[in-house]
Amino acid sequence: MVAPSATSRTTPSGDLLENGYQSLITIAADADIDLWEKSVQPPSMDGGDPIDVTTQHNTTYRTKAASALIDVGETTHTVGYDPAVYDQIIAILNTETTITITFPDGSTLAYYGFLRTFEPSDLSEGEFPEASITITPTNRDSSGTEEAPVYTAPSP
Repeated sequence: MVAPSATSRTTPSGDLLENGYQSLITIAADADIDLWEKSVQPPSMDGGDPIDVTTQHNTTYRTKAASALIDVGETTHTVGYDPAVYDQIIAILNTETTITITFPDGSTLAYYGFLRTFEPSDLSEGEFPEASITITPTNRDSSGTEEAPVYTAPSP
């Protein structure tokens, strides 16, 4: 057996996002839906719970293995809205389509998913009316084929 050895951290080669403005969400089933983004949450990537592979042959430590599948997490966004959006929401709610997150640098992350919830906050005097929307990734195209999210770098 070989014990692990330390690895030195190298300098990242990417470009650090310094500001979240201007981030946008596009729901392909209604690209001009009457929602105005206030906060945009890109999807998380989760490798899943570890698999316990400990056996009676272990002597000191529990051992684990990585899961084989990746979960692309739901996203929740805060938006302003036109009350007329209810007709648009009813038309596309639970409709599987392409979701695109556009980052401030112009790069995009496109994935298959659907608008799962539209939840307006309380309406009160002196407060900007907001709603929370939740988008669920499906990771499959219209034929049911598994598809990963696609990142596209910004144009130079």
